[in-house]
Amino acid sequence: MPQTKEERSAKKKIYYQQNKERIAIREKKYREENKERIAIKDKKYYQENKERIAIQKKKYREENKERIALQEKMWREANPEKAHETETKYNWKRSGLICEDIDSLYCHYTNAKNCDECGVEFGKIGDGSGTFKCMDHSHITGKFRNFLCNSCNRRRGEYNL
Repeated sequence: MPQTKEERSAKKKIYYQQNKERIAIREKKYREENKERIAIKDKKYYQENKERIAIQKKKYREENKERIALQEKMWREANPEKAHETETKYNWKRSGLICEDIDSLYCHYTNAKNCDECGVEFGKIGDGSGTFKCMDHSHITGKFRNFLCNSCNRRRGEYNL
């Protein structure tokens, strides 16, 4: 007598449970051997389903706002240096910075101790000195110029976009 759909499903489940490790190894090996092929397939799928995927992502974010916020908070607390780097780079891009190698620019940013214009030592935001570090860039071309204290950056912005 032929098997029912439920019986086949139960058999598959049992087989998977008994061979979980072997299946995982086989799948990992396949993915390693076919990285390019999988990447092309994934890219094609994304292009064909871009709008649907965007809607699904938006729905997921709306339904899981608290959970996502908690995960992000925990990550920022566990990785404060990386979180600062990520946020800084994001803000630079959002403000219009165009840069070929933003990683080396961030490295230069972390090592800059004095204003390139007046030479004053950089302070901290909120210390009232106006000497905190600013990333100076052209608002016309978007190209990075140098790191300045807030005072020099504001002065430069008045006469040179």
